[in-house]
Amino acid sequence: MAGLRARRGPAPGLLALSALGFCLMLQVSAKRLPKTPPCPPSCSCTRDTAFCVDSKAVPRNLPSEVISLTLVNAAFSEIHDGAFSHLPLLQFLLLNSNKFTLIGDNAFTGLSHLQYLSLANNNLQTLPRDIFRPLDILNDLDLRGNSLNCDCKVKWLVEWLAHTNTTVAPIYCASPPRFQEHKVQDLPLREFDCITTDFVLYQTLSFPAVSAEPFLYSSDLYLALAQPGVSACTILKWDYVERQLRDYDRIPAPSAVHCKPMVVDSQLYVVVAQLFGGSYIYHWDPNTTRFTKLQDIDPQRVRKPNDLEAFRIDGDWYFAVADSSKAGATSLYRWHQNGFYSHQALHPWHRDTDLEFVDGEGKPRLIVSSSSQAPVIYQWSRTQKQFVAQGEVTQVPDAQAVKHFRAGRDSYLCLSRYIGDSKILRWEGTRFSEVQALPSRGSLALQPFLVGGRRYLALGSDFSFTQIYQWDEGRQKFVRFQELAVQAPRAFCYMPAGDAQLLLAPSFKGQTLVYRHVVVDLSA
Repeated sequence: MAGLRARRGPAPGLLALSALGFCLMLQVSAKRLPKTPPCPPSCSCTRDTAFCVDSKAVPRNLPSEVISLTLVNAAFSEIHDGAFSHLPLLQFLLLNSNKFTLIGDNAFTGLSHLQYLSLANNNLQTLPRDIFRPLDILNDLDLRGNSLNCDCKVKWLVEWLAHTNTTVAPIYCASPPRFQEHKVQDLPLREFDCITTDFVLYQTLSFPAVSAEPFLYSSDLYLALAQPGVSACTILKWDYVERQLRDYDRIPAPSAVHCKPMVVDSQLYVVVAQLFGGSYIYHWDPNTTRFTKLQDIDPQRVRKPNDLEAFRIDGDWYFAVADSSKAGATSLYRWHQNGFYSHQALHPWHRDTDLEFVDGEGKPRLIVSSSSQAPVIYQWSRTQKQFVAQGEVTQVPDAQAVKHFRAGRDSYLCLSRYIGDSKILRWEGTRFSEVQALPSRGSLALQPFLVGGRRYLALGSDFSFTQIYQWDEGRQKFVRFQELAVQAPRAFCYMPAGDAQLLLAPSFKGQTLVYRHVVVDLSA
C-alpha cells in the first residue's frame, strides 16, 4: 500500500555493535566459569580435599581452599618447617601410616584452623618441643603406633598432655626399658632427671701460669697469677660489662711460683714466693695506684717455696709457706701492725709440697703434704698460739697436693700422687679411712669445688688430659664426669664472677684456660 512504509533491517553499524557486545559477554562468562582445581599425579582431589599416596614431598600445587589433606605411604621421611603453610585453611591433616622419622620444629606453623591431626603409625621416636603450640583450636590428636623414646626430649609432651584440652588417644613408650609399655599420659614428671651441667671453654689467657688466686678488693674482683715465664705476678681484673678478665697490673717476679693476695684491714698485700732471688711482700698504694715492695722474706727460712696459704685465727692474720728444699722448713708468718713477722717453723727437712688450712669444729688445723713422707696434721693451740703436731695421714705416704671438703656431716681429704692412685679419705672421728682411689699417674694438682649445690673434683696430670669428677651423693663417691683439654696443670681455681661460674686451669706447658660452668636442660 502506498501509505505504508517498507520495513527495513537494522543498520549495518548496529549489527556490528551487537556482535561485539555478544562476544564480550561470552568472554566475561568464560572468566566466571570455575576452573578445575590443580592436583598432583599422586593425589585425588576435589575442591576442598586431597588424598595422596606415594608422594615424594608435601604437595605444593593444591588449591588454597583445601581443608582436608591425607598423606599415605609417603616416599619421604622428613617434614620440614612450614611444610603446610601454603594451605592456611586446613582443618584436617592425616599423616598416618608413613615412615616419618623427623618433624621440623615449625612444621605446623600457619595452621591456625587445624582441628584434627593424625601422626599415627610412623617411625617417630621423639617430637620437637612445643610443636603443637601454633595449633590453637586442635580438637583431636592421634599419635598411636609410634616408637616414642620417653627420655627428656618428651618431658614437654607429658607436661602438655596434662594441661591440654585436645583429645589425645592413649600413646605408649617404646623405650627406655624402665618406661617400656608405659602410657605417656601417666608418666610422673619427677622421674625425668633432665638437668645436667657442662664445663665449656670461656676464655683463653695466652700464657702459662703455675698458680691462680681470685680476690675481692674495693668491691672489684681480681685474679693473681704466678707467671715465671714472663717474670711476673700478673693481676687481672674482671670486667663486669664485657664479662672477661682484663690486664690490670704486674709485679716483677723472675721465678714466681705463687702470688698470694691478702686484704688486711682494707689494705691489699701480695706475697710473692720465688724459687730464686728471695721472696717478697708487696703493698698496693691507692694514692699512686701501684704496687710497692713492703718487705723481704728471710731467704734462710724460705729457700724453695712451693705453696702458700693465708688464713685468720682468732682475729689474727697469718700466712704459711710450704718449703720444698731439703734444708728448708715450712714457715708461719703473722701480721703485726705494719708487717708480717716470722711466727713458727714447721716440719723441717721434709720437702713439703702443699698446705691446706681447715677450720672445722672450732679447731683450726694445717695439713702439710710432702713428697718424702705421709701428710702431717697440725692443730692450733690457743694457749701456745702455735700449731702442734697431731698425727699423720698414714694411708698416703707421698701426697703431692692435699685439699679438703665437707659433704653433709662428713669431712674428706683429697690427696694427689705423682706415682700411684690419688686418694679420697673420710674422717671417722679418730682416723681417716680410704673411700676411693682415682687413677692419676703424673698428678701434681687437684681441687674439689662446689658450684650451685653440685660438687666437683678437678684432677690434673702431666701425661693426660684433666679429669672432672662429680660427687655422687647416694654412693658417697666421685664419678667421672668430663675431660678437659688441659695438660700439665699446676693448680685449679674456682671463681664465681657475677652470673658466670668459672674454673681456671693454670698450665705449666701451655695457655691458661678459663672454663665456664653451664647448666643444660635436656628437655629443652
